[in-house]
Amino acid sequence: MPRHDLAARFRALHAADADPILVLPNAWDAMSARLIEVAGAQAIATTSAGISWALGRPDGQGLSRDAMAAAVRVIVDAVQVPVSADVESGYGSGTPDDVAETVRAVIDAGAVGLNLEDAPGVNGALVLDAEVQAARIAAGRAAAHSAGVDLFINARTDIYLKKVGDEATRFDETVRRAKLYLAAGADGIFVPGVSDAPTIQKLAAAVGAPLNVIGGPGVPSVPELRTLGVARVSVGPGLARSVMAHIRNAAAEVLGPGTYASLTAQVPSPEANALFTPRNLST
Repeated sequence: MPRHDLAARFRALHAADADPILVLPNAWDAMSARLIEVAGAQAIATTSAGISWALGRPDGQGLSRDAMAAAVRVIVDAVQVPVSADVESGYGSGTPDDVAETVRAVIDAGAVGLNLEDAPGVNGALVLDAEVQAARIAAGRAAAHSAGVDLFINARTDIYLKKVGDEATRFDETVRRAKLYLAAGADGIFVPGVSDAPTIQKLAAAVGAPLNVIGGPGVPSVPELRTLGVARVSVGPGLARSVMAHIRNAAAEVLGPGTYASLTAQVPSPEANALFTPRNLST
């Protein structure tokens, strides 16, 4: 599908009347991306944590811009659905110019969306000043416009995730930041760290743009989130960590008692190979 069509498709998936809700299982390599696509995903988001771990680096700006863009390109080339790239806080020193360069890199890699975080802050602060983040978003939007790609910028604020300030102030501060980020050129707002239905519903109503939350244990189900007004659900590094746990447990079984119960459920090799045949990659 041409890039223009992929970008338009991805944007349409965030519409208020989109049905079903946009669910983005997060991929970290070609294999995970293809399995997610075959499972029926309408689009795929990357997980910066999963990519970092797969490349032997810690999460949290552990990779360079070039390394992350290269990993995104592998995922984009493996699937036919739109891909949104998690670019953490934008790499480099986090200046607006750095963000613009990162936007150009992920666009060149084929992505039609990205997440940009307002954490970490500087000088030990948990988050950046909202106005600083807004300037970074504006630079990213300008770079996308210059590249001729209608990039969906998902602005992430970590007020809840990092437990910034008094609990009573977090809702208002999140909404304040959301409004600033949207005015600067963001298309959607990502609020990790919220899990209770009342807060999620209030945020969805107050933000005034597509709201993204992280799904997982302790969070309302996807159908419930839709009724709360959420437009987009991702799972962050949840899939990657689940796979890591399985590998750890299976290896411990083989190396310990020497049994193989953990290896019972497998994708057959012919099915795995078929994920990457030219026929499947072009349809």
